[in-house]
Amino acid sequence: MKNTFGRCVRDQREALLPLDPQFSLRQTAARIGVEPSYLSKVERGRVPPPSEATIIRMAKALALDRDELLGLAGNIPGDVRQTILKRPKLMAGLVRQFAKVSDKGVLHVILRARRTGKQ
Repeated sequence: MKNTFGRCVRDQREALLPLDPQFSLRQTAARIGVEPSYLSKVERGRVPPPSEATIIRMAKALALDRDELLGLAGNIPGDVRQTILKRPKLMAGLVRQFAKVSDKGVLHVILRARRTGKQ
């Protein structure tokens, strides 16, 4: 099984490193608020992905989309979870229906809902 979460974090950090030496393992770990050895283990898939709060800090520090990074970790963002729990039957039906729709179709519905919500 490939470690897509850790690989994504490491690939992004290493891609940024030639542009800015502050993306070394040690300095990145310090910005995120974890030990360098822990970040190394996460990147190599030796430990499970960290908490939601740490993943959000990672995403911010590495200019990654937080929702995508949380998804790679197998997590649902807390605000999304709360929305689902408010109307579980409707939201579960919506998500199941969207599983059958193309990305373009989902984006169309999102844009339409945004316009409707502003009225």
